[in-house]
Amino acid sequence: MDDSSKSSENDKNALNGMKLLNERKVRFKKNLVGEKEKNKKWIILITLISFLMSVFFLAVSELILQSASSFIAFVTVFVIILIGIVFDIIGIAITAADEAPFHAMASRKYFGARRTLKLIRNANKVSSFCNDVVGDICGIISGTAGALIVVRISQAKSMMESLLYGLLVSGIIAAITVGGKAMGKTIAISNSNYIAYRVGVVLEFVNSKIKIELSKDENRNNNNKKKRGNKTGRNSR
Repeated sequence: MDDSSKSSENDKNALNGMKLLNERKVRFKKNLVGEKEKNKKWIILITLISFLMSVFFLAVSELILQSASSFIAFVTVFVIILIGIVFDIIGIAITAADEAPFHAMASRKYFGARRTLKLIRNANKVSSFCNDVVGDICGIISGTAGALIVVRISQAKSMMESLLYGLLVSGIIAAITVGGKAMGKTIAISNSNYIAYRVGVVLEFVNSKIKIELSKDENRNNNNKKKRGNKTGRNSR
């Protein structure tokens, strides 16, 4: 059998497969990502958070950059880009992480394992916050900061020089952002479980510290109430 007859048979098989797909409706099960009401509330909440955070950080960055030198402005922009890349890595790692090994770790009471499981089970929310809210806000702020740097550098310069400075700064910011996120995605996917666990450990550590401080405040309030009660009892006598 020659190559032409083989290719014709492959084409016929492909056509038959397409016909079968068109005749039979293929149904796929949807992945469960939580209750509809909770998802709606989360969408509304994350929209409000993103609005407030973007307004706040844009105002703060503009105040800092307007009074800072050109070198500090450049460093600030790079720090903002780095924050966006780090949160992008976290969001992708949580989404790509495997839940199975953390069940065994949680049963053995590894520190932060239960917190990591919660993050993986709420991967859609974590990804929305890290990739969309923080990542997009950092992108907007870095673009605005770049524009302020261009305005400062191009003062008392010709129109051609201002255009060149604008293109150069914008190109550098875009290249660092895109290149950093591309490298970060590779790191996040290849080390997803490790990164997810480290994030869970940090969050568990912070949560434990907050609980300790709250318990200390409660104990202080209870002691003050007891002292006040003893004083009032003595005065009544």
